[in-house]
Amino acid sequence: MNALTLAYIGDAVYELYIREYLINLNIAKVKDLQKESLKFVSAKSQSKHIEYLLNQNILTEEELEIYKRGRNAHGGKRKNTDIVTYKKATGLECLIGTLYLDKKYERIKEIMECIVRNK
Repeated sequence: MNALTLAYIGDAVYELYIREYLINLNIAKVKDLQKESLKFVSAKSQSKHIEYLLNQNILTEEELEIYKRGRNAHGGKRKNTDIVTYKKATGLECLIGTLYLDKKYERIKEIMECIVRNK
């Protein structure tokens, strides 16, 4: 499957996980939820989180290859960020999308728990 297609589904899975995480923190106001979500779902924050995962050697070799495939994919439209940051975020979304379609839900949970601890 195309890496950008995998990133597309990964973006949705990633954002749903973050939304559920924030709601479970008992943040009640939508404005506050939106503000807190930016610590996780913007390209800048996703780039920061993938750097953390890489620096901590949390990803397997296979996951690292999937990330690189997404990072190096051509196309897509970036908004409000530089190309390097955008590509790193796309790589993370591609990884999450691949894990989701491979039904590796527990692994997604492990990775996302690392991300929310790193906020």
